[in-house]
Amino acid sequence: MNPRESQGMLLGLIGVMIFSLTLPMTRIVVHEWSPLLNGLGRALAASVPAALLLAYRREAWPTWAQVKSLVVVALGVIIAFPVFSAWAMKSVPASHGAVVNGLQPLFVALYAAWLSHERPSKGFWAAAVVGSALVVAYALQQGGGSPQAGDALMLVAVGIGALGYAEGARLAKQIGGWQVICWALVVSAPFLVLPVGWLAWEQHVQHPGPASLSTWLAFGYVTIFSQFIGFFAWYAGLAMGGTARVGQVQLLQIFFTMAFSALFFGETVAPSTWLFAAAVIGTVVIGRKAAVHTAPQPARAM
Repeated sequence: MNPRESQGMLLGLIGVMIFSLTLPMTRIVVHEWSPLLNGLGRALAASVPAALLLAYRREAWPTWAQVKSLVVVALGVIIAFPVFSAWAMKSVPASHGAVVNGLQPLFVALYAAWLSHERPSKGFWAAAVVGSALVVAYALQQGGGSPQAGDALMLVAVGIGALGYAEGARLAKQIGGWQVICWALVVSAPFLVLPVGWLAWEQHVQHPGPASLSTWLAFGYVTIFSQFIGFFAWYAGLAMGGTARVGQVQLLQIFFTMAFSALFFGETVAPSTWLFAAAVIGTVVIGRKAAVHTAPQPARAM
């Protein structure tokens, strides 16, 4: 692996560490706010610093073809994953949501093979499947051993969210990693103003009075870090190191979540957690060393 790919892996790891607190923070928010208000509101709020950054840097407007790709990105990471994962957090614990979230790297690799014409080797696919199985096995063990209704919502979030990851990584090679999430937020903002305004008014009518400080802090995290800053590192990492390969780093997200829960919330982490984490790290290392080729892309029609 060359230095550029190694740097991509490091950036991907930073992104995953930021994302690892998304589900716990979302669960705090949806105790008081509706999943739609959380999911769409965080995107609308994040569009403000995104627009300011683009204006400050005087970034060139995306082409029409790039706008169409940005719509796909927005559908996955601005609409589907935030909204459906928030709905899931209404009925299942954050740790149980990882049952399906652990499949996201595999979805990302499949989308990368389709969109970016990446051709991972059999060794890579074997490591990816084993890593996903380990994460799901761990999450099932922690969640009581059986799937729940909220898992179907998480499956939708993961399936469409992974598409946004893969398409964003492809577009990042053209316009840059942070530019992708900023433009996606700006493009989607006009369509979010009225729905978010109506949801905020409905929230006020049904639950008058200010939200708690913990809700505002959690919403601030999912807005600034989960919806904005985290994607700077994530998309740059996917573009530099390869979507399929760097995407496997997300297998470690559940273990970062557990570690941060122990650090910040005083939760106890069982010794089995670290055993599973070590095994998953092994699959990521194998996947990192496995060959991932890029097939020649067909010429695009003008």
